[in-house]
Amino acid sequence: MAHMPYLPNLASPDKATMQASRHSLREEVRRCDELGIDYLVAHLGSHLGKGVMAGVKNVSDAVNQALALSEGPTTVLLENMAGQKNSVGSRVEELKLILERVKKANRVAVCLDSCHLFASGFDLSNEEAVKQSMGVFEDSVSLESVKVVHLNDSKGSVGSNLDRHENIGKGKIGTKGMKAFLHYRDVGQRPLIMETPYGDVKGMKKSIALVRTLLS
Repeated sequence: MAHMPYLPNLASPDKATMQASRHSLREEVRRCDELGIDYLVAHLGSHLGKGVMAGVKNVSDAVNQALALSEGPTTVLLENMAGQKNSVGSRVEELKLILERVKKANRVAVCLDSCHLFASGFDLSNEEAVKQSMGVFEDSVSLESVKVVHLNDSKGSVGSNLDRHENIGKGKIGTKGMKAFLHYRDVGQRPLIMETPYGDVKGMKKSIALVRTLLS
């Protein structure tokens, strides 16, 4: 798995930014194809006030352009966003629209970020909340479309639109919510990547051990 650089803005209506962002995506897909990398995670960016549908079109066009030049194995994963102003992909309906517009449907899927999901308004703090939130998610995007999970707790409250990751169990989702999320259907069986603040090996090992406990 690889992750797109953060600077490209695939949803941008600005011509220069759009061209540079699409070039970056094409190059990343090409590199991943050559290396045999299964997944390339992409942030979708901001429509800069031009409207969600403009952003949806720009993202889907960018993915279509990149995949049209690709004969390799790499699948582009659309990462859900936290709901920052003008962002594209924080609403599940937006992810659905992009998935539907990509011509090579077998080469596009979703990377589900738990912090972003929580910050965008999907409560994950307990078992009942997880069932309701994930049910709403699945009304638009099937769980089978989720190939990878970014497992992060949240410094911000539910619906805060803050993209601020916290160590597992130390944020507003908490251990109870994280356990329920991991045990919702087969979420916990997917590749799990933590993008949490621990900066030392000891802290990372502690966090991994906690997740394994929650999984069991």
